[in-house]
Amino acid sequence: MNTRIELIQGDITKLRVDVIVNAANKTLLGGGGVDGAIHRDAGPELKEECRKLNGCNTGQAKITKGYNLPAKYVIHTVGPVWNIGLENEELQLANCYINSLRLAKEYDCKSIAFPNISTGVYRYPKELAADIAVKEARLFLKNNTSIEKVVFVCFDEENYKIYKNLLK
Repeated sequence: MNTRIELIQGDITKLRVDVIVNAANKTLLGGGGVDGAIHRDAGPELKEECRKLNGCNTGQAKITKGYNLPAKYVIHTVGPVWNIGLENEELQLANCYINSLRLAKEYDCKSIAFPNISTGVYRYPKELAADIAVKEARLFLKNNTSIEKVVFVCFDEENYKIYKNLLK
């Protein structure tokens, strides 16, 4: 296993890393799942800063302060809604990871934590999503030494097992 990639099962909002990634919706103003948890734990200042960002397109990423979170920053990225692969979802999801990693590097972050982007209400198949996440992280780390640690944070057992298999 790549020593710069870590896997944990738990709550991304509790992690002490430079930046956590939020699986956001296009408004960036909070929602359900990890998005709602991040907004709740960060406090109302996060929503105020997000309002000024004027949303975010699928596959893109924007950064804010972490406010009441242990993480210094939050990178908000909008994953694709799964439509059986007919709308370039694979590239859109890969771009979520690529753009988040680039932004983390730009802000001199040494550690970044990702949730399972698009696998909840957006229904992206978990195995396919995990494969893209791991592939993009490995590729980025191979060509960049600025980020020292990528953490995949799985809230549920099913995703954790999928990532554990991929990271062997």
